[in-house]
Amino acid sequence: MKIDAILFDLDDTLLGNDMERFLPRYFSLLSEYARPLFADGRQFVKELLFGTRAMISDTDASLTNREVFWRVFAERTGLDEEEAEPFFNRFYDEQFGQLEVVTERRPAALETIRLCFEVGVPVAIATNPLFPRKAIEQRLAWAGTPVSEFAFSLVTSYENMHATKPHKAYYCEILEHVGADPQRSVMVGDSWQNDIAPAASLGMYTFWIAPENAQPPEPDVVSAQGTLDDCLRWVRTFLEGS
Repeated sequence: MKIDAILFDLDDTLLGNDMERFLPRYFSLLSEYARPLFADGRQFVKELLFGTRAMISDTDASLTNREVFWRVFAERTGLDEEEAEPFFNRFYDEQFGQLEVVTERRPAALETIRLCFEVGVPVAIATNPLFPRKAIEQRLAWAGTPVSEFAFSLVTSYENMHATKPHKAYYCEILEHVGADPQRSVMVGDSWQNDIAPAASLGMYTFWIAPENAQPPEPDVVSAQGTLDDCLRWVRTFLEGS
């Protein structure tokens, strides 16, 4: 059987990135940067999270996640989108890189991505599209798998997607974009709710990045599980047998 595509989550899959450590540092750095526009840092984070939840809950397929976020965020804060968006884009150019120290490179990430490209299987980066492309490209570089070296079939971001995890529509949009049949595609991710369950519900093969001896909520749903190193071995065997 030919594999049409392999989808990889990013945070805590290709890149070691514990969100309980990363997000507080991110919000602190961003709220400090935003002081010229928003003096109350706590209120700024509150509105940022409100906009994020709006993206997650929105089901209007005609709007990108970016359009949903800025419609809500600008309305609630009174900021002019045409002025505020370039301001925040500069944050990702100038300061977001400081957060690399919170993350950890996983050598198996490069080996796994390289293997997929060597055998000619299209690769999509299926990270939850709540961030601008700039932020996602930087995290891919921190993982050792930069877009400058790998021609990914798709890197999901808030600019190019119309749904988020854990909605099935998110995965359907990716598969449609790369021209892949779900029953001939693979999803690799660490979150059962966001990655494994919705992908499996579409008939995709799944590899769950999980701690040793972790018990899957639904054993029949997951194709395999383990560390990213285990995933590398599984992908190699899977592709050789396909």
